[in-house]
Amino acid sequence: MRRVLAILGLIVAAGCMSAGSSGNALRRIVTDCLDTGDPRYCARCPDPQAGTCALDYPCTRTTQVWALNQEYVAIRDIKMCGCGAGFVHGLAMPRFTVMGVEDPRRPDGIWRFAWDAARARIPEENEIALAVNPPAWRTQDQLHLHLVRLLPGARARVSAMQPKRVERLEEVWAAAAEHASSRRLDSYGVIVLRGSEGGWVVAAVGDSPEASFTLARCDGQSLSDGTSPRNPGIMSTQRRFTSDAWSMT
Repeated sequence: MRRVLAILGLIVAAGCMSAGSSGNALRRIVTDCLDTGDPRYCARCPDPQAGTCALDYPCTRTTQVWALNQEYVAIRDIKMCGCGAGFVHGLAMPRFTVMGVEDPRRPDGIWRFAWDAARARIPEENEIALAVNPPAWRTQDQLHLHLVRLLPGARARVSAMQPKRVERLEEVWAAAAEHASSRRLDSYGVIVLRGSEGGWVVAAVGDSPEASFTLARCDGQSLSDGTSPRNPGIMSTQRRFTSDAWSMT
């Protein structure tokens, strides 16, 4: 019953938002919202960085950059808007087009970049989780890693899946593919945690690792009672979110 109510609440919330969204909102941020020196920045960027444009944009309509280099960017997820100072939820993305975990162009270096960006916000490494959702559980078609805290008790559940261990974060994609094969998963998400004996542990997950294992919202709940795979009843509604909610999955 709780799950049904959560899903109904999600649909109602989605219905209150504009229907002009697509799965390209994050890609627009990558291509149009990082270079504030562009003379046409305010005309091109739908979610400008705070203080760069004349209009007074709310938190949910601004981009906050945490880290940036030639290949990747880390930004605040709008789930942080209205939350207390202790809550952390960021997104790390390549600055070129990569659809998601299934895309052969997925870059090995993004995991190190994401971990460093998360560690700057979450001092205790054993609390950090990096998660990427599988195709059926995401609303955006630009690869994005969630930089979040691990839910209490979630480490034991990840360990129960017999994850792979890697010494280097550049080995994550290969380890995830191997773990997915061992679990007979054709489509999968990935969760990465600091290993208790050094290195990192990597697990392939059939549903949303963000929803199942991380503190994705500041109300203290996971998304597992309000996140559903793409289907005509639920996820099609989620895809209608405007850029005010591009961060959902």
